Amino acid sequence: MARGTMHAPKPDGQRRRRNAPTHGETVLPDDDVVRGPELAGLTAGREFRPETVAWFDTWRRSPQAAVFISTDWLRLATLAPIVDAYWRRPSAAALSEIRMNEERLGATVVDRMRARMRVETDDEAAEGDLPAGVTSLSERRASLRDRLA
Repeated sequence: MARGTMHAPKPDGQRRRRNAPTHGETVLPDDDVVRGPELAGLTAGREFRPETVAWFDTWRRSPQAAVFISTDWLRLATLAPIVDAYWRRPSAAALSEIRMNEERLGATVVDRMRARMRVETDDEAAEGDLPAGVTSLSERRASLRDRLA
């Protein structure tokens, strides 16, 4: 997909080219677990505004954090001074740099769609644990739709 089109990839069944995707879909848990190091641990001796610490903690609780490795946390730590400077004195250049880096980490719905990431909802997680003989609600709805169509 061309950069900047803001369109999500088509579903596999609607693609003209039937090449296999280069990588599969990554399912991210939406469990609100705090992951990764604290900002203070990555930026020894540096003080940040409360907004910057909240921004970093939001990333630590995000579903994407479940797949972050050390280089992703370092990228966020490197970005933190720019975020802090933006809160002190907003500028288009700082916002652009923040946006570009956050895009690479899957900050928005479109970013996650491009990266083939999907956040697992509570309904999806619960459906995986159904006892034998119990149909999931989404399957039941689909069968009813098929009957009515």
